[in-house]
Amino acid sequence: MAIIEHISDTARWVAMYRAMETDRPDALFRDPYARRLAGDRGAQIVDTMPGGRATAWAMIVRTAVLDETILETIARQNVDLVVNLAAGLDARAWRLPLPPTLRWVDVDLPAILNYKTEMLQGEHPVCRYEAITTDLTDSTARMALLTRLGAESQRALVVTEGLLIYLTPEQVSELARDLYSVGSFRWWTSDLASPRLLKMLQRRWGPALHAGNAPFRFGPADGTQFFVPFGWREVTFRSSLEEAHRLHREMRIAWVWRLMARLSPKKQREQYRRMAGYILLERAAIGSG
Repeated sequence: MAIIEHISDTARWVAMYRAMETDRPDALFRDPYARRLAGDRGAQIVDTMPGGRATAWAMIVRTAVLDETILETIARQNVDLVVNLAAGLDARAWRLPLPPTLRWVDVDLPAILNYKTEMLQGEHPVCRYEAITTDLTDSTARMALLTRLGAESQRALVVTEGLLIYLTPEQVSELARDLYSVGSFRWWTSDLASPRLLKMLQRRWGPALHAGNAPFRFGPADGTQFFVPFGWREVTFRSSLEEAHRLHREMRIAWVWRLMARLSPKKQREQYRRMAGYILLERAAIGSG
Protein backbone atom coordinates (compact mmCIF):
# COMPACT_ATOMS: atom_id res chain seq x y z
CA MET A 1 0.00 0.00 0.00
CA ALA A 2 1.28 3.47 -0.91
CA ILE A 3 1.66 5.92 1.96
CA ILE A 4 -0.62 8.40 0.17
CA GLU A 5 -3.15 6.62 -2.06
CA HIS A 6 -5.30 9.62 -2.96
CA ILE A 7 -5.16 13.37 -2.38
CA SER A 8 -7.93 12.94 0.23
CA ASP A 9 -5.42 11.03 2.36
CA THR A 10 -3.59 14.30 2.92
CA ALA A 11 -6.63 15.50 4.90
CA ARG A 12 -6.32 12.53 7.26
CA TRP A 13 -2.59 13.23 7.56
CA VAL A 14 -3.15 16.85 8.61
CA ALA A 15 -6.04 15.92 10.92
CA MET A 16 -3.67 13.66 12.81
CA TYR A 17 -1.36 16.61 13.46
CA ARG A 18 -4.29 18.54 14.89
CA ALA A 19 -5.06 15.57 17.11
CA MET A 20 -1.44 15.47 18.32
CA GLU A 21 -1.57 19.16 19.24
CA THR A 22 -4.92 18.77 20.96
CA ASP A 23 -3.41 16.11 23.23
CA ARG A 24 -0.79 18.53 24.58
CA PRO A 25 -1.46 20.18 27.95
CA ASP A 26 -0.29 23.48 26.42
CA ALA A 27 -2.18 23.05 23.13
CA LEU A 28 -2.43 26.10 20.89
CA PHE A 29 -5.91 24.96 19.88
CA ARG A 30 -8.32 22.18 20.73
CA ASP A 31 -9.85 20.08 17.97
CA PRO A 32 -11.85 17.38 19.75
CA TYR A 33 -12.87 15.88 16.40
CA ALA A 34 -9.42 15.56 14.84
CA ARG A 35 -8.50 12.08 16.06
CA ARG A 36 -11.90 10.70 15.08
CA LEU A 37 -11.58 12.23 11.61
CA ALA A 38 -7.96 11.19 11.10
CA GLY A 39 -8.68 7.60 12.08
CA ASP A 40 -6.14 4.82 11.96
CA ARG A 41 -5.21 5.81 8.42
CA GLY A 42 -4.14 9.29 9.54
CA ALA A 43 -1.96 7.86 12.28
CA GLN A 44 -0.42 5.39 9.84
CA ILE A 45 0.45 8.18 7.39
CA VAL A 46 2.13 10.32 10.06
CA ASP A 47 4.15 7.35 11.28
CA THR A 48 5.17 6.29 7.76
CA MET A 49 5.92 9.57 5.99
CA PRO A 50 9.62 10.59 6.14
CA GLY A 51 10.00 12.87 9.16
CA GLY A 52 6.28 12.55 9.75
CA ARG A 53 6.28 13.46 13.43
CA ALA A 54 9.24 15.84 13.28
CA THR A 55 7.39 18.07 10.82
CA ALA A 56 4.18 18.27 12.85
CA TRP A 57 5.13 21.81 13.93
CA ALA A 58 4.50 23.19 10.42
CA MET A 59 0.90 21.97 10.19
CA ILE A 60 0.19 22.92 13.79
CA VAL A 61 1.48 26.46 13.32
CA ARG A 62 -0.46 26.76 10.07
CA THR A 63 -3.68 25.75 11.82
CA ALA A 64 -3.13 28.13 14.73
CA VAL A 65 -2.24 31.14 12.58
CA LEU A 66 -5.09 30.64 10.13
CA ASP A 67 -7.47 30.24 13.10
CA GLU A 68 -6.33 33.69 14.23
CA THR A 69 -6.56 35.20 10.76
CA ILE A 70 -10.05 33.83 10.15
CA LEU A 71 -11.41 35.01 13.51
CA GLU A 72 -9.77 38.45 13.22
CA THR A 73 -11.04 39.00 9.68
CA ILE A 74 -14.59 37.93 10.56
CA ALA A 75 -14.65 40.28 13.54
CA ARG A 76 -12.99 43.31 11.92
CA GLN A 77 -14.65 43.12 8.53
CA ASN A 78 -18.11 41.90 9.49
CA VAL A 79 -17.77 38.86 7.25
CA ASP A 80 -21.09 37.13 6.55
CA LEU A 81 -19.80 34.08 4.63
CA VAL A 82 -16.70 31.88 4.79
CA VAL A 83 -16.06 29.75 1.71
CA ASN A 84 -13.65 26.99 2.69
CA LEU A 85 -12.29 25.50 -0.55
CA ALA A 86 -10.74 22.01 -0.39
CA ALA A 87 -11.96 21.92 3.21
CA GLY A 88 -10.84 18.36 3.86
CA LEU A 89 -11.37 17.38 7.49
CA ASP A 90 -11.24 20.92 8.87
CA ALA A 91 -13.67 21.25 11.78
CA ARG A 92 -13.49 25.01 12.34
CA ALA A 93 -17.26 25.38 11.93
CA TRP A 94 -17.59 23.19 15.04
CA ARG A 95 -14.62 24.21 17.16
CA LEU A 96 -14.03 27.95 16.69
CA PRO A 97 -15.97 30.69 18.54
CA LEU A 98 -17.74 31.89 15.40
CA PRO A 99 -20.78 34.19 15.28
CA PRO A 100 -23.94 32.04 15.13
CA THR A 101 -25.23 34.18 12.24
CA LEU A 102 -22.13 33.47 10.13
CA ARG A 103 -22.60 31.16 7.16
CA TRP A 104 -19.77 28.66 6.67
CA VAL A 105 -19.56 26.56 3.49
CA ASP A 106 -17.12 23.66 3.13
CA VAL A 107 -16.35 22.61 -0.45
CA ASP A 108 -14.43 19.47 -1.41
CA LEU A 109 -14.58 16.17 -3.28
CA PRO A 110 -17.53 13.92 -2.40
CA ALA A 111 -15.50 11.12 -0.79
CA ILE A 112 -13.76 13.24 1.83
CA LEU A 113 -16.62 15.66 2.51
CA ASN A 114 -19.24 12.92 2.82
CA TYR A 115 -16.87 11.05 5.15
CA LYS A 116 -16.53 14.14 7.37
CA THR A 117 -20.28 14.72 7.43
CA GLU A 118 -20.85 11.10 8.44
CA MET A 119 -18.16 11.16 11.15
CA LEU A 120 -19.56 14.38 12.64
CA GLN A 121 -23.18 13.28 12.51
CA GLY A 122 -24.85 14.33 15.75
CA GLU A 123 -22.34 17.13 16.39
CA HIS A 124 -23.64 20.68 16.11
CA PRO A 125 -21.73 23.41 14.27
CA VAL A 126 -21.54 26.76 16.03
CA CYS A 127 -22.73 28.69 12.96
CA ARG A 128 -24.86 28.14 9.84
CA TYR A 129 -23.03 25.31 8.11
CA GLU A 130 -23.28 23.75 4.67
CA ALA A 131 -21.18 21.07 2.92
CA ILE A 132 -21.08 21.20 -0.88
CA THR A 133 -19.37 18.48 -2.90
CA THR A 134 -17.62 19.82 -5.99
CA ASP A 135 -14.51 18.98 -7.97
CA LEU A 136 -12.65 22.29 -7.80
CA THR A 137 -10.54 21.36 -10.82
CA ASP A 138 -13.73 21.40 -12.94
CA SER A 139 -13.70 25.06 -13.95
CA THR A 140 -17.32 25.14 -15.08
CA ALA A 141 -18.67 23.56 -11.89
CA ARG A 142 -16.38 25.71 -9.75
CA MET A 143 -17.46 28.97 -11.38
CA ALA A 144 -21.13 28.06 -11.10
CA LEU A 145 -20.73 27.34 -7.39
CA LEU A 146 -18.72 30.48 -6.66
CA THR A 147 -21.20 32.64 -8.53
CA ARG A 148 -24.11 31.20 -6.57
CA LEU A 149 -22.40 31.61 -3.21
CA GLY A 150 -21.30 35.12 -4.08
CA ALA A 151 -24.86 36.14 -4.91
CA GLU A 152 -25.89 35.02 -1.43
CA SER A 153 -23.28 37.12 0.38
CA GLN A 154 -22.12 40.71 0.83
CA ARG A 155 -18.75 40.31 2.55
CA ALA A 156 -17.16 36.90 2.07
CA LEU A 157 -13.83 35.43 3.14
CA VAL A 158 -12.33 32.61 1.07
CA VAL A 159 -10.05 30.05 2.74
CA THR A 160 -7.70 27.80 0.73
CA GLU A 161 -5.64 26.19 3.49
CA GLY A 162 -3.44 23.43 2.10
CA LEU A 163 -4.84 23.74 -1.42
CA LEU A 164 -2.65 25.98 -3.57
CA ILE A 165 0.53 23.94 -3.24
CA TYR A 166 -1.19 21.03 -5.04
CA LEU A 167 -2.22 23.18 -8.02
CA THR A 168 -0.24 24.26 -11.07
CA PRO A 169 0.47 27.99 -11.51
CA GLU A 170 -2.10 28.01 -14.31
CA GLN A 171 -4.74 26.50 -12.03
CA VAL A 172 -3.98 29.03 -9.28
CA SER A 173 -4.25 31.84 -11.84
CA GLU A 174 -7.66 30.57 -12.96
CA LEU A 175 -8.84 30.27 -9.36
CA ALA A 176 -7.66 33.80 -8.57
CA ARG A 177 -9.53 35.17 -11.61
CA ASP A 178 -12.69 33.26 -10.70
CA LEU A 179 -12.63 34.47 -7.10
CA TYR A 180 -12.10 38.07 -8.18
CA SER A 181 -15.00 37.87 -10.64
CA VAL A 182 -17.38 37.42 -7.68
CA GLY A 183 -17.83 40.89 -6.22
CA SER A 184 -18.74 39.83 -2.69
CA PHE A 185 -15.54 37.81 -2.27
CA ARG A 186 -13.56 40.48 -0.46
CA TRP A 187 -10.79 38.60 1.36
CA TRP A 188 -8.77 35.47 0.74
CA THR A 189 -6.51 33.67 3.22
CA SER A 190 -4.12 30.80 2.51
CA ASP A 191 -0.73 29.33 3.16
CA LEU A 192 2.00 30.01 0.60
CA ALA A 193 5.33 28.34 -0.15
CA SER A 194 8.40 29.74 -1.88
CA PRO A 195 10.31 27.92 -4.66
CA ARG A 196 13.01 27.05 -2.13
CA LEU A 197 10.57 25.42 0.27
CA LEU A 198 8.76 23.73 -2.60
CA LYS A 199 11.98 22.00 -3.67
CA MET A 200 12.72 20.92 -0.10
CA LEU A 201 9.24 19.43 0.29
CA GLN A 202 9.44 17.72 -3.08
CA ARG A 203 12.71 16.06 -2.07
CA ARG A 204 11.31 14.87 1.26
CA TRP A 205 7.76 13.86 0.36
CA GLY A 206 7.72 13.86 -3.45
CA PRO A 207 7.74 10.09 -4.03
CA ALA A 208 4.97 9.43 -1.51
CA LEU A 209 2.79 12.24 -2.83
CA HIS A 210 3.33 11.33 -6.47
CA ALA A 211 2.20 7.78 -5.70
CA GLY A 212 -1.13 9.21 -4.60
CA ASN A 213 -1.31 11.62 -7.53
CA ALA A 214 -0.94 14.54 -5.14
CA PRO A 215 2.39 16.22 -6.03
CA PHE A 216 3.40 19.62 -4.68
CA ARG A 217 3.41 22.10 -7.58
CA PHE A 218 2.93 25.73 -6.54
CA GLY A 219 5.58 27.96 -4.98
CA PRO A 220 5.68 31.32 -6.80
CA ALA A 221 9.02 33.13 -7.00
CA ASP A 222 7.28 36.49 -6.58
CA GLY A 223 5.25 35.47 -3.53
CA THR A 224 2.01 37.40 -3.10
CA GLN A 225 2.86 39.55 -6.11
CA PHE A 226 1.74 36.54 -8.13
CA PHE A 227 -1.86 37.45 -7.29
CA VAL A 228 -1.72 41.16 -8.16
CA PRO A 229 -2.54 40.82 -11.90
CA PHE A 230 -5.69 38.94 -10.91
CA GLY A 231 -6.95 41.67 -8.59
CA TRP A 232 -5.62 40.57 -5.19
CA ARG A 233 -3.15 42.42 -3.00
CA GLU A 234 -1.43 41.47 0.22
CA VAL A 235 -2.90 42.67 3.51
CA THR A 236 -0.64 40.59 5.74
CA PHE A 237 2.13 38.04 5.37
CA ARG A 238 2.93 36.07 8.50
CA SER A 239 6.19 34.15 8.22
CA SER A 240 5.95 30.51 9.29
CA LEU A 241 9.40 30.70 10.89
CA GLU A 242 8.49 33.81 12.90
CA GLU A 243 5.10 32.44 13.88
CA ALA A 244 6.60 29.12 14.95
CA HIS A 245 9.01 31.03 17.20
CA ARG A 246 6.17 33.12 18.64
CA LEU A 247 4.02 30.07 19.31
CA HIS A 248 6.89 27.89 20.64
CA ARG A 249 6.37 25.22 18.00
CA GLU A 250 9.67 25.39 16.12
CA MET A 251 11.51 22.70 14.23
CA ARG A 252 14.62 21.36 15.93
CA ILE A 253 17.13 23.36 13.89
CA ALA A 254 15.13 26.60 13.79
CA TRP A 255 17.95 28.42 15.57
CA VAL A 256 20.21 27.69 12.58
CA TRP A 257 17.75 29.35 10.19
CA ARG A 258 17.42 32.36 12.51
CA LEU A 259 21.20 32.69 12.74
CA MET A 260 21.59 32.44 8.95
CA ALA A 261 18.94 35.08 8.47
CA ARG A 262 20.50 37.40 11.06
CA LEU A 263 23.90 37.18 9.37
CA SER A 264 22.53 37.70 5.86
CA PRO A 265 22.07 40.93 3.88
CA LYS A 266 18.66 42.58 4.18
CA LYS A 267 17.33 41.20 0.88
CA GLN A 268 18.32 37.66 1.79
CA ARG A 269 16.83 38.05 5.29
CA GLU A 270 13.49 38.85 3.67
CA GLN A 271 13.84 35.75 1.47
CA TYR A 272 14.33 33.61 4.58
CA ARG A 273 11.35 35.30 6.21
CA ARG A 274 9.14 34.64 3.20
CA MET A 275 10.24 31.07 2.58
CA ALA A 276 6.81 30.02 3.83
CA GLY A 277 3.93 31.89 5.36
CA TYR A 278 0.27 32.61 5.79
CA ILE A 279 -1.31 35.32 3.71
CA LEU A 280 -4.39 37.49 3.81
CA LEU A 281 -5.29 39.07 0.48
CA GLU A 282 -7.97 41.62 -0.33
CA ARG A 283 -9.66 42.75 -3.50
CA ALA A 284 -7.95 45.57 -5.36
CA ALA A 285 -8.05 47.11 -8.79
CA ILE A 286 -6.64 44.72 -11.39
CA GLY A 287 -2.88 45.15 -11.58
CA SER A 288 -2.58 47.49 -8.58
CA GLY A 289 0.15 46.72 -6.08
